[in-house]
Amino acid sequence: MSARERHLAGLAASLRSRLVETRRLKAAAGRTGEADLALAAQDLVAAEAAILPGPVREEVVARIVRDSVGLGPLEDLLVDPAVEEVMVNGPRVVYVERRGRLEPTEVRFADEEELRNTIERILAPLGRRVDELSPMVDARLADGSRVNVVVPPLAIDGPVVSIRRFGAERPGLDELVARGSLSPAQRELLAAVVAERRSVLVSGGTGSGKTTLLNALSGFISPRERVVTIEDAAELRLQQPHVVRLESRPPGIEGRGEVTIRDLLRNALRMRPDRIVIGEVRGVEALDLLTALNTGHEGALSTLHANSPADALARLETLALMADVGLPHEAIVEQVRRGIDLVVQLERRGDGSRLVTEIVEVEGG
Repeated sequence: MSARERHLAGLAASLRSRLVETRRLKAAAGRTGEADLALAAQDLVAAEAAILPGPVREEVVARIVRDSVGLGPLEDLLVDPAVEEVMVNGPRVVYVERRGRLEPTEVRFADEEELRNTIERILAPLGRRVDELSPMVDARLADGSRVNVVVPPLAIDGPVVSIRRFGAERPGLDELVARGSLSPAQRELLAAVVAERRSVLVSGGTGSGKTTLLNALSGFISPRERVVTIEDAAELRLQQPHVVRLESRPPGIEGRGEVTIRDLLRNALRMRPDRIVIGEVRGVEALDLLTALNTGHEGALSTLHANSPADALARLETLALMADVGLPHEAIVEQVRRGIDLVVQLERRGDGSRLVTEIVEVEGG
């Protein structure tokens, strides 16, 4: 951070503290009707830093407002449409992902307290909290982006924040072909498979583009179908006119109120779905998905973390066995074979590009 940046950050922090205290005292005295935060900040900067040039005063005002109601230093990163993910590793280390590649940034928090205040401003509107008793939280922002927070004592070097962004637009299969993520032949195959109501499992590692491809595949679902989507964090943006979006819910502070993907899947089967789209299979809901696929609910789409199509099918079997209902392994294997038609494997390359490396038809699927 340059000397100028440090000076402006220090000045903005000092004036912000004075502004917050002044407004707190006014509120305690019952004095309402004062100027909004931006105007109050402008007045304070004009009074205390009049010697600064106009553009610099405006920058200080913007910092004060940003650090009071926004996401603090992260605001500058999140306004950049090229930033796909923001990773905060304590107050002094912030990385971003652009075009699939990690880059260090000059963004810093003044101290751990400022970072914790930013975390509070992120989570408070979502009705979530994080502290020593509940040191981890996973939530969805209003724009669909996912935020994950881990604080001490679990995070040794200070609070860790990960924000994975999801824009309003999603590339379709044609755009993925243009990007080189899949070939024209693969595009035609996948489009036909989805239109024919065959079940597709999209497999790959973290950040390989599974959700992006899943969203693109959904574009070939007939507009006459009723689609139910089930996700941990609502990321999919389907274009069909008849879409019901369901999102799981973690337990509250008191440990109650949890609604799992399995709960939602079981309920979705009672909602007369023509098509079920599951953001990711990661638990015992795998058994309910296989049961649905083998009892008339065709054409499901989902993703799963795995390194190859064979690994994906093996992991699906393992997750189904974790339901512990006493089914023999052979029965689960048979359900996988009959329920899943196609596995699409994705890979993220070293240069940040995402690529469909394999499309495997399941024998007997």
